[in-house]
Amino acid sequence: MKQVIHQAVITGGDGALAREVANALEAANWRILAPSRNRLDVTDQDSVNRFFHGQQVDLLVCAAGAIRDTPLLRLRESAWDETWAVNFRGSAISAEAVLPGMIERKIGHIIFISSFSALHPPVGQAAYATAKAALLGLTADLAARHGQSNIRVNAVLPGFLQTRMTEAVAKRRRCEILAAHSLGRFNSCLETARFIRFLHHELPHTSGQLFQLDSRVDFAPFS
Repeated sequence: MKQVIHQAVITGGDGALAREVANALEAANWRILAPSRNRLDVTDQDSVNRFFHGQQVDLLVCAAGAIRDTPLLRLRESAWDETWAVNFRGSAISAEAVLPGMIERKIGHIIFISSFSALHPPVGQAAYATAKAALLGLTADLAARHGQSNIRVNAVLPGFLQTRMTEAVAKRRRCEILAAHSLGRFNSCLETARFIRFLHHELPHTSGQLFQLDSRVDFAPFS
């Protein structure tokens, strides 16, 4: 019997998280693609169309991200547009590119990488928090709309990861963020990748959910 080959695509392939996800998903019957921005620029519709043309994608992990931490009144329009284009629109058009094939085959899984900031926006992170919050709405919409086609859509909130994207965070701010973690430690790209593998392979009946992976707790009173 011919072995069925499944394919996963992880956007933002230059990033530490995408590399860890690619490693975690490696298996004999899987083809894993984690394209760099040179191969797949999620901010460019033509690039997305070219990359996904003719591709049969079983799992899409939208891990491309960018951050521009600036108070709204000092945020340049170009920085807002770039943040939105990478974090939200890039994920949306990538999902749009793979959905027709998933609908036709009646199977597929899309995982959006969102952020704790989507739920608890910090001061000075309006653009990033807005884009990541929009991903949560997109997760719910696509999960509800395409569940009848056996397509799963989930969002993962890894927490503060020590990656190239967070290198510029000041030491004082990093300590403040760490202090908010009840376990006193950050999550890691490796553990996030392992969770994504578990979510895809071991939770086939789970869709439309968001998973916060760090130890920050919201003590806001119930309304």
